[in-house]
Formats: sequence, structure tokens, C-alpha cells
Amino acid sequence: MTSTLYACYRHPEDTEAFDRHYADVHSGLGLALPGLRSFTGTHPAPGPDGAAPAYYFIAALSFDDDAALGAALGGAEGAAAVADLANFAGAGVDLMTGPTTTYS
Repeated sequence: MTSTLYACYRHPEDTEAFDRHYADVHSGLGLALPGLRSFTGTHPAPGPDGAAPAYYFIAALSFDDDAALGAALGGAEGAAAVADLANFAGAGVDLMTGPTTTYS
């Protein structure tokens, strides 16, 4: 069973600066994580009632299992990605991990 890291970013004051840094710097740090199997990002749309989404951006990074995810985050590449959060995620980010079930 795969394991996924979800990084849920709160709404930044400067969305253009956030998007630029994420595309130019942070995504490269994520892509460098050893054992990474997939990496996607989503800008959530407003809800059916038009309410603003709780998060500005959500990244999902998948690994073969919890051990692979832990090794990736515990290494130098993971430390670099976590350290970079201070450079663009000033509004805050919620990080969640767990086993992923695929329904088909």
C-alpha cells in the first residue's frame, strides 16, 4: 500500500509570489525526494455554495510505503524541502501523511 504526504497550504497574502516560488524552487525540492512515485498539486475551487476553499494549494506526494516516505523526509532532501517552507509559506501549511487506498 502506498503512503502519501499531503501539504495543505493556507491562503498567502501574495498568491503570485507563492506560485512563482513553488514552481521555480519548492517543486524541484519535492521532485528530488528519494523514492518519490508521484507528485501533484491542486488549487482548490470554491465549494458548491461559492464558499472559499479552506486551502489555497494542496500538494500530494506518494511513496511506495510509510518507510519510503519516512526515509525521504528524514534525509537531506527532506530537510531542504522543510527548510524552504519559511521562504514562501508564511500563511501556514498543514502536513499530513498516511497509507493510501486506491478504489477502482
